Amino acid sequence: MWFAAGVALLWLLAASMLVEARWIDPPTTAVRVERRVQAWMQGKPYRERYAFVPFGQISPNLQHAVIAAEDARFYQHHGFDWQAMEIAAEGDLNGKRLRGGSTLTQQLVKNLFFGTERSIVRKGAEASLVPVAELVLGKQRILELYLNEVEFGPGIYGVEAACRSYYGTSARSIDRGQAARLAAVLPDPRRRRPQAMNRYSGIILRRMGQMGW
Repeated sequence: MWFAAGVALLWLLAASMLVEARWIDPPTTAVRVERRVQAWMQGKPYRERYAFVPFGQISPNLQHAVIAAEDARFYQHHGFDWQAMEIAAEGDLNGKRLRGGSTLTQQLVKNLFFGTERSIVRKGAEASLVPVAELVLGKQRILELYLNEVEFGPGIYGVEAACRSYYGTSARSIDRGQAARLAAVLPDPRRRRPQAMNRYSGIILRRMGQMGW
C-alpha cells in the first residue's frame, strides 16, 4: 500500500514538472545527475558543457537531422511510433539495427526523469508520462527540450554545447553535413564521435532529402 502511494506521488511530481517545463527550462536532468555521480564514484574528473538555447536559435539543419535520425514520424505520432518499434524489433532479429524504436518524446521523458537505467518498471513509468508530455508541451517544445538536453558525448549536453565542442560554432550556424554527423552519434554518444560517422551521417542526409529537407 505504502509502495503504491509512493509511486503515485512520484508520478504526480513528474507530471507536474512536465507541466512546468512548458514555460520553465529544466535546471538539470536525471542523465546529467547520473553521469556526475558515476564520475564521483569512479574518482574521475567531470566537466559538464551545457547551454540552453531557444528554439529559434537552433538551425533547421539540426532539427531536421535529429528527426530524420531518431524519429522520422515525430510530427505524425502522439508519443509512440508503433511502426518504428516493429522495424526496430525486426532489426534486432536480423542484426541490422541502426536506431531504437523510441520516439523523441519517450527519450525526453527518459532523460528528464529516469536516466539510462533499463527496467520494466522504468519503461512502464515512462510510457505513462509520454501522453502527458505530448498533451502539455506540444511538438515544438518537446523538440526544443530534447535538443537542449540530449547527451552528445562525455559531459556534453544539448546542441549548443555539441556544436561548440565539436565544430567551434553555434547551433544557429551549423551546416547540413555537420548536423547529420552530430545526429549520428545519438544512439551511442559516449562512444561515437561525429568525425567517425561517415556512413551513418550519409544515411541521415539521404533520409533528410527523402523527407523534403
